[in-house]
Amino acid sequence: MQPIETQKKYQEYVDKKSPNSPILKNCFNAFWVGGLICTFGQIILLICKARGFDEATSGTIVSIILIGISAFLTSLNIFNKIGKFAGAGSLVPITGFANSIVAPSIEYKSEGYVMGVGSKMFTIAGPVLVFGICSSIIVGIIYLIFNTQGITLA
Repeated sequence: MQPIETQKKYQEYVDKKSPNSPILKNCFNAFWVGGLICTFGQIILLICKARGFDEATSGTIVSIILIGISAFLTSLNIFNKIGKFAGAGSLVPITGFANSIVAPSIEYKSEGYVMGVGSKMFTIAGPVLVFGICSSIIVGIIYLIFNTQGITLA
């Protein structure tokens, strides 16, 4: 019976020493920071449309600008601080994906540009990119086959 009492005492000790997670505060921070990022993207989109770009081109410009800003802030170690503060609010938009590519490459810069930056750049995002590229190739081939046979896809 000694081990069970010891486990209970240890669990009480851990519960007493462990800080409570401020879930409501974390959710609020994720909400407003993610909303701020998306609002900034929307403002860029509206500016692009006002300049005469179509919807697709404007969306591409927004993506490029947000990815560039995210990569720049990651290189200055600012995006990581935003990520710690906002959690998923900064990681869900496209900025989080840019951060996941840039952060490992910066971390391994000391190993050189080829073996460090080049090889570590896709450590986290690599599987996602490989899956996306392979899936798009397969869908493209299927689309090509259907088109050459005169079958139209809706």
